[in-house]
Amino acid sequence: MDWLTEYKLPIGPWAKSFVDWLTDNAYWFFDAISVGLEFMIDGILWLLQAPHPLVIVVVASGIAYAVHRKIGFAVFVAASLLLIINQGYWEETTETLALVVAASIVCMVIGVPVGVAAAHRPRLFAAIRPVLDLMQTIPTFVYLIPALILFGLGMVPGLIATVIFAIPAPIRLTQLGVSSTPKQLLEAGLAFGATKSQLLWKIELPYALPQIMAGLTQTIMLSLSMVVIAALVGADGLGVPTLRALNTVNIAKGFEVGVAIVLIAIVLDRFFRTKAVEGGKS
Repeated sequence: MDWLTEYKLPIGPWAKSFVDWLTDNAYWFFDAISVGLEFMIDGILWLLQAPHPLVIVVVASGIAYAVHRKIGFAVFVAASLLLIINQGYWEETTETLALVVAASIVCMVIGVPVGVAAAHRPRLFAAIRPVLDLMQTIPTFVYLIPALILFGLGMVPGLIATVIFAIPAPIRLTQLGVSSTPKQLLEAGLAFGATKSQLLWKIELPYALPQIMAGLTQTIMLSLSMVVIAALVGADGLGVPTLRALNTVNIAKGFEVGVAIVLIAIVLDRFFRTKAVEGGKS
């Protein structure tokens, strides 16, 4: 079997050469992306950290009740946030929320238009499907290395890694929702003289809204699952105390951080999952 490895394809050197070329010739592009993403993350952090934590608790509970009209859910949101404050992880939680919100915004802004285009062009979807599979199956540490080289340590490479891992969800679910729009609805729209843009905005996107919202919830859950990975490249948040607990075999700290992550995940999932169901009923 040695003859199979004697003429090894230089896949690794090719990848290194490509990253080196990007570093030498497109550094301005990645610097611009880094500045823009840092500005967005800092803005979200300011909104979450500038007010007193109790103010955020009251506002979040009020929004939860205003959206769902369920006092039980509002109480659960308040109790969850108060427990996180009580455990001393409020700052780390806001940093994780900033990363999750920023990643979700980037994923939806890119993923929904790509999903719509893939639904209208089956050849495009067939072409990007292997890429989407690769983005979710390739080990995260593989693309963390070039992310570190191109963006440096901090929140930005963690955000980039999170987006790469999570963006296939909104693309796939948006494509599924738009492509499954009943032909009868489209034919009725055409019969009334609707243009392609009107068909998209008034028929296809409203019909696909539950799938789009499901893509959003999947993006949020996948982003939360990346908090520890993001901490490895210098991103702040709940991943940092998680890594410390792992390195010191601190069961108490690990359980406390785990509870905080689970509570945030449950709150975000219940909020947007309910909206998806309501969207489907309407």
